[in-house]
Amino acid sequence: MKIRPFTLVLSSLILAACSKAPPVPSSECDKVVAHAKKILGAQAPSNSEMTQQCKAATDEARGCVMQADKPMKILKCDL
Repeated sequence: MKIRPFTLVLSSLILAACSKAPPVPSSECDKVVAHAKKILGAQAPSNSEMTQQCKAATDEARGCVMQADKPMKILKCDL
């Protein structure tokens, strides 16, 4: 059975898209907020609001934010 290069690349992309971000503890909220502000730019809420949301979020949600590289990806995180 031959595996076509396209199939291999597509499978890799699907697996990467489904992988979970590493969890981030609440002690790292300063880094999470700084990263989110960088991604969101002018649309970012205030630091105090973002810090409050970060501390209330799960480790997985904070990891999701840290892995995001576009605003729409942050919106998909369960904050």
